[in-house]
Amino acid sequence: MRNRLCLATPVMLLALFGGQVMAADYTVLVNKMTFGPLPSELHVGDTITWKNADIFRHSATATDKSFDVDLPAKQDVVMPLNEAGEWDFVCKFHPGMTGTLVVLP
Repeated sequence: MRNRLCLATPVMLLALFGGQVMAADYTVLVNKMTFGPLPSELHVGDTITWKNADIFRHSATATDKSFDVDLPAKQDVVMPLNEAGEWDFVCKFHPGMTGTLVVLP
């Protein structure tokens, strides 16, 4: 009976989640006039929490204007990732702050 229970648990979990990847939340630290390391593998459905630890207001603004996240000083902002693609972004207040988001399906 115990062996059946041990086998049943993973089978039930697989049935519940269907082998699908769960969405994840990633944090990008904005501090000392830089964007912290960006996640290496983002997927549609994930979210990025931009954590502005700086004393200055920043933004994460796509160069193609597809997103523009205002990042007030000492605040966090959550950005859902709704489509796959690659976007270069910049802080519109500090043009030396740049990065690239790559979102996979």
